[in-house]
Amino acid sequence: ARHLGAAPRPPAQASDPLGAQPPARGGAACARRRWHVEECDMDPQIAVINDRIREESAFVDELVNEVGKVIVGQRYMVERLVVGLLANGHVLLEGVPGLAKTLTVKTLAQAIQARFQRIQFTPDLLPADLIGTMIYNQKEGAFTVKKGPIFANFILADEINRAPAKVQSGLLEAMQERQVTIGEHTFSLDQPFLVLATQNPIEQEGTYPLPEAQVDRFMLKLKVDYPSAEEERRILDRMSAAEEPAAHPVVDLEALDRAREAMLAIYVDDRVRDYAVRLVQATRRPKDFGLDIEPLVQYGASPRATLYLVAAARGHAFLRGRGFVTPEDVKAVGHDVLRHRLILSFEAEAESVTADQLVQRVFDAVEVP
Repeated sequence: ARHLGAAPRPPAQASDPLGAQPPARGGAACARRRWHVEECDMDPQIAVINDRIREESAFVDELVNEVGKVIVGQRYMVERLVVGLLANGHVLLEGVPGLAKTLTVKTLAQAIQARFQRIQFTPDLLPADLIGTMIYNQKEGAFTVKKGPIFANFILADEINRAPAKVQSGLLEAMQERQVTIGEHTFSLDQPFLVLATQNPIEQEGTYPLPEAQVDRFMLKLKVDYPSAEEERRILDRMSAAEEPAAHPVVDLEALDRAREAMLAIYVDDRVRDYAVRLVQATRRPKDFGLDIEPLVQYGASPRATLYLVAAARGHAFLRGRGFVTPEDVKAVGHDVLRHRLILSFEAEAESVTADQLVQRVFDAVEVP
C-alpha cells in the first residue's frame, strides 16, 4: 500500500507558511490506515501544526455552543458558516421561509463581536441604497460621500434574488475585490468582510435569477432543511418563553485573524490537491472519467471551484482540530462548493435531475487517493 513516507517529500509549498511536509507514516498498520495519521507517527512539523491548530480552534466549540443558545439544531448550517468565515468566502443559504436562516446569521455576528448589517433586497432597491452615494453639501459647496450599509463585517443580504441586476452588479465588486467605488472614490471594506445571502427556492413572483458570475463568487451554497420533530418542540419551548434568548460575544476579531492565519498553515498533500482538480475536471469532461452525464451538464465548474474546494476543506479540517487535509474533508464540503457551479441542460431539467445528484455521481466516479 502507498503511504506518505514511501515517496520523497515535496518541497515546502508557498501556500503553507510553516513549510509543512507530509506526515511520515510508520509501519504497515499506518500504511493500511492511509490517511488516519493521528494514529501514527508523523513528521515533527505536522505535529507542530496540529498543536497550533488545536490551540487556535479551541474557540470553535465555544462559538457553536453560544450560537446554540439561540438556534436549535442546524449544526450543519452553523459549521458551514464558520468554514466560510475562516476561509474568507461568501455563503448563500437556500431554504423555505421560517428555517432561522436570518436569525442564525444575526446570532453568529453577535457571538463574534463584529459589525452586522441586514439589507432587505427588494425590486425597487437601488445600488446607492447598498453601497452609498454622493451628497451635495450646500454649506461647503461640494459633494461628500455617504457610505451605505455594506460597510460592515457581516452583510446579511436577505432574499437576494428579489433585487434587479443593477443592484447585483453593485454587489459584485464588493464580493470579489473587497472594495466599493462611489463616484471617483474607491474605499476598502472592513475585514473580515462576508456576504451571507438568503434566497427562497419556492417563490418565483417578483424574483430575478442571480447572474452566474455572482453565484460563482459564493464559496458555499447551503441547502437548509426542516428541523426534526424533537428539534421543533425545543424551538417551541425556547421561542415562546417570556425572555427571548440572545447570544453574547465570545470571540473577537483578533482571535479570528489568528485562526485564519493558522488555517493557512494546514498541510494539503499533493494527492489531495490532485483529487480536487480531478473532481472539478470531471464536471467538464465527464467522459474522461467514465461518466455518462455529458448531456445533462451544459457547463461544468469553474477553476474557482478548485480553489474553494481546498480552502473549504482546510476550514473543515480546522474545525476538527487537524493540521492536515484528508480526502474526507474534500468530500464533506464538496456538495456545498459544487452544487451551484454546475449549469444543467434542459434535458436534466426535463428529467428532474438535480445538481446534487450529478455531484454525487462525480464523487462516486473519481478515484479517492
